[in-house]
Amino acid sequence: MIRAIIKVRSIAATVLLAITVLTAALLAGIRILGLTPYAVLSGSMEPEYPVGSLLYVKKVDPAELKVGDDITFLLDSDTAATHRIVAVVPDGDDPSVLRFKTKGIANKDEDGGLVHAQNIMGKPVFNIPYLGYISVYIQNPPGVYFVISAAVILLAVGFWPDFGKKKAENSRKCPES
Repeated sequence: MIRAIIKVRSIAATVLLAITVLTAALLAGIRILGLTPYAVLSGSMEPEYPVGSLLYVKKVDPAELKVGDDITFLLDSDTAATHRIVAVVPDGDDPSVLRFKTKGIANKDEDGGLVHAQNIMGKPVFNIPYLGYISVYIQNPPGVYFVISAAVILLAVGFWPDFGKKKAENSRKCPES
């Protein structure tokens, strides 16, 4: 019985570790490949990028962008958006500087302002549905507390000495007469 508990605990720890490593790679480790993840928080680009998806964006030279490309750009210092380019507009003062007219594919109207080339984060490469919900959750309380607690539990389960092993070994020994 104790051996079965130890085996189940070992398998559970291995599965939890694998899930943790995979999730960490999808949420942050992908940056090694030059991709930046962004959670999709609005339905302006549905059905292409559903709400709750994690969108992976690769940097791009703004000069290479054209009408029909989807871009992720900064609305302000804390907020990014992903919309489709509907027009490329050279700046009135300096034609070498590009601005982009954008529109969410689910939106009726084009966006009100132009996107300056310096605010472009890149082009979406792919997205993973529902992973954006996890990303947002673990970046804010109580998700942060959950991740820390899960890490502590995972470490405890993984490194805790086999508590039942010594008991089982002691019970197999014959008492000395």
